[in-house]
Amino acid sequence: MRNTARWAAALGLTAAAVCGPLTGAAVAAPGAAPSSLYAPSALVLTTGHGNDAATATPERAVTLSCAPTASGTHPAPADACAELRGVGGELDALKPSDDVMCTKVYDPVVVTAQGVWQGKRVSYERTFGNACMRDAVGGSLFAF
Repeated sequence: MRNTARWAAALGLTAAAVCGPLTGAAVAAPGAAPSSLYAPSALVLTTGHGNDAATATPERAVTLSCAPTASGTHPAPADACAELRGVGGELDALKPSDDVMCTKVYDPVVVTAQGVWQGKRVSYERTFGNACMRDAVGGSLFAF
């Protein structure tokens, strides 16, 4: 008899755990359910002249959201998201294009990326020797 009571209790708790959220979702407020099944991927990208982000004044800033579709104020969000997906969101993995030749004029440009990529916090800063070097590495990502 004791085993039957244990099984009944376990079955009742399992049913409550499985069916409870289903009944609660129907009663809950409309905004209580998650808005997406995708992990968030949204960044704020900035660029400005200077040696580092602490001393440089951002000259331009855009937003970029990549999940579930590419959007934001970035001029080419689909291309920028594809570039990020190509490196798995690791901004340090971006490599310069082989076919770009830049002058050696030193006019430092700093870029930053702050936000979330597939649910992970992103805080990125990189200084380039000039805007040509930034564009060679960032491709469409930093072209705004």
